Amino acid sequence: MYRNIQLYTRFERLWHWSQAGLIISMGVSGLEIHQVYHLVGFEAAVDYHTTAAWALIGLWAFAIFWHVTTGQWKQYVPTRQKLRTVAQFYVIDIFHGKAHPYERSARSKLNPLQRLAYLAFKLVMAPMLWISGLLYMFYNQWPEWGLASFLDLSVVALTHVTGALLLITFLIIHVYMATLGRTPLQHIKAMITGYEEVEAPNRQRTRGE
Repeated sequence: MYRNIQLYTRFERLWHWSQAGLIISMGVSGLEIHQVYHLVGFEAAVDYHTTAAWALIGLWAFAIFWHVTTGQWKQYVPTRQKLRTVAQFYVIDIFHGKAHPYERSARSKLNPLQRLAYLAFKLVMAPMLWISGLLYMFYNQWPEWGLASFLDLSVVALTHVTGALLLITFLIIHVYMATLGRTPLQHIKAMITGYEEVEAPNRQRTRGE
């Protein structure tokens, strides 16, 4: 038997979908900037990419403030508890129809692998994109800021593209993992409504989170 619990607040859902939309927009415009295809033209693609970048930076800054002031930053603190068990589930057990070993709650929304993945996103991928993107954007100001003598534009560009490819990979894996609940839409629905079905206490568990 299952019961509905609220996992995600309105802000978390707004932040999640707004972030997804902006990242996809930047990916689409970024690929056009690199002339992978032609949709709106180079100049328009640059404008869209820049606008989405500033919007995403603003969203991330507010999200950091929200996480700190509400204490939700604790959701991302790494833990070794059940780490091996959860890894084994995704590598082996899930293909045998076994139940997910991690029980989610409002106080602990992320399993150990998710914590590591999101922490890597926040501490590695996001800073790579922030810093390299801003340096790229303000390239003409490098001489004024004393950066021209030791920064190489090609290295900054490569760093930005690498961060973008890592983020696209993260997004693809994230979408796939979101379909691994008891039903393919269980977790996606939860991020829309804020509520998710979890197993009631003292009941036999079945496959799903």
